[in-house]
Amino acid sequence: MAAASGPVANHLVWAIIATVFSLCLCCGIPGLITGIVAIVFAAKVNGLLAAGDFAGAQRASNTAKIWCIVTTVLAAIGVLMVIYNLTLGGGVAEYQSVIEQIKAQSGQ
Repeated sequence: MAAASGPVANHLVWAIIATVFSLCLCCGIPGLITGIVAIVFAAKVNGLLAAGDFAGAQRASNTAKIWCIVTTVLAAIGVLMVIYNLTLGGGVAEYQSVIEQIKAQSGQ
C-alpha cells in the first residue's frame, strides 16, 4: 500500500510536556494517568501509518489530542492553584515563616 494521503500529527511532544507539567503542578495522579494515556495513543500513530492504516492512525491521533487537552487543562488548573496559593492563599507568608523557624533553630 502507498504512503498515507497526508500527514497525521502524533501529538507526542505535547503529550509528554503536558504530562510533566500536570504531574508537577496538579494533584499528581490525575495528570499522570491522563498524560500516560495521551502518550500511549500518540506513540501508536507512527506505527499505524507505517503499517498503512491511515484511518487507525487518524483515530489514534484524535484520541491522543483529546487526552492531551485533558492533561493540559489539569496542568492549567495546577498553575492556577499555585498562583492562588502564592498570592491570596498565604503561601509566601507560610514559606517565610518556615524559613524564620529554620534560622531560629540554627541560631542565626
